[in-house]
Amino acid sequence: MPKLKFLPAFALTSVTLVSCPLFAAASAKTHKMVRLPTWSQQIAIREQWLVKRHAMLLDMMRRHNIDMWVVVNEEFHNDPLTEYIAPPRPYTGNRDIFVFIDTGTTLRKVAITGYAEENVKRFFEEEDEPKSADQQLAALYAQYHPKRIGLSIDARRGVQRSLTRDSYLLLAKSMGEGAESHFVSAADLIEEYSDTRLPEEFESFKTLVELTDQITKRAFSNEVITPGKTTVGDVRRWLYDAMWAAGVGTWFQQDLRLQRKGLVPTTSRGFLGIAAEKTVIQPGDVLHVDFGISCMGFSTDWQKMAYVLKPGERDVPEGLKKAMANTNTLQETLMSASRPGKVAGEVYKETMDEMTKRGIEAKVYSHPIGDQGHGLGAGLDYRAAQQSASEGKRLRRGSYISIELNSATAVPEWDGQRVFVMMEDDAYLTDDGFKTFLPRQTSYYLIHP
Repeated sequence: MPKLKFLPAFALTSVTLVSCPLFAAASAKTHKMVRLPTWSQQIAIREQWLVKRHAMLLDMMRRHNIDMWVVVNEEFHNDPLTEYIAPPRPYTGNRDIFVFIDTGTTLRKVAITGYAEENVKRFFEEEDEPKSADQQLAALYAQYHPKRIGLSIDARRGVQRSLTRDSYLLLAKSMGEGAESHFVSAADLIEEYSDTRLPEEFESFKTLVELTDQITKRAFSNEVITPGKTTVGDVRRWLYDAMWAAGVGTWFQQDLRLQRKGLVPTTSRGFLGIAAEKTVIQPGDVLHVDFGISCMGFSTDWQKMAYVLKPGERDVPEGLKKAMANTNTLQETLMSASRPGKVAGEVYKETMDEMTKRGIEAKVYSHPIGDQGHGLGAGLDYRAAQQSASEGKRLRRGSYISIELNSATAVPEWDGQRVFVMMEDDAYLTDDGFKTFLPRQTSYYLIHP
């Protein structure tokens, strides 16, 4: 990885979270928490990144044989790409269209919007008195006659197939006779664009990972959990309020799982089932949280484990420690086997072969992350293993991934009951394999009776 610069706006400062009654009641002490830039500062930082992203786009379009790329944003139905290809501001022009054209020598960028906007003009050509979309699209098509017009259609993932039917018909009609026959899927271009990380983004994403970790550790502590009283629903609601107090959102509902000696675990789609919100957390329970935040156009994904000590206990039973160690071994194997350019399915196979040799029952379902929580790119999971080396996706240097996986271990102290240790850590790919943004969890967070 190239040397990365720290963005001063993401300073770690001491912040008292008392803007919500829950926090005021929960703790009067001051916590060292990440303090995020203001919204206007966040926009300014992201617009600096956008300059560099646009500078890379012409080469990407040529690699994917796209002569014209069109992204259409609908009012109240935003295209998920808009905030990454245009200034990350609200767009309410009914239908705003962003067109990227390979002129043969340069990249031309045209915004066809409902009204002119100063900040959009810094990145796109935009008329002060915009002509209709029909007129502008027809003129661009007539001038360049693009052979391949890339659209968000015909793809597996939502961010790659986001063009609405009405907008598709508008483009086909407006560009003129024969244009529709040149429409192609921009899926591969969208994937490379979304999975290519800028060095300047590194510290910002790392800071969001740190904030995710800080909130998680507080949730799995006696600040939030009183064994015998606190329910799973209480912890989930606390996490919602913690995000509100920190000024961030989320891209999925945080989930908690609970394992208890003698309690047969429920499953869903082959994974350990989510605990009912009414469940009261008790001494001796093993807790798991799946949690992530969204901010600055990024999403994080984080899974950690905790143990509720029984009265008189000072540490976690040895069998549970062994279960944690097995998952750590799985993480290390997957991360060290990964290399830029390597087929994801090969990495998965090598990892699972090693787990078989070690006698570890393992499951891997890691996925790219960054612009979206379930991002675009090469996933390291059982689905990737089903693709041949010629078809499988290759790992991209510098890309971000959530190392998501679990192992199941029979625990003697639980009469041989299998305990699942599920982990998820955000990481980035270097020439030496994946590196996590923060140190991995190697021991349970402890909750005292």
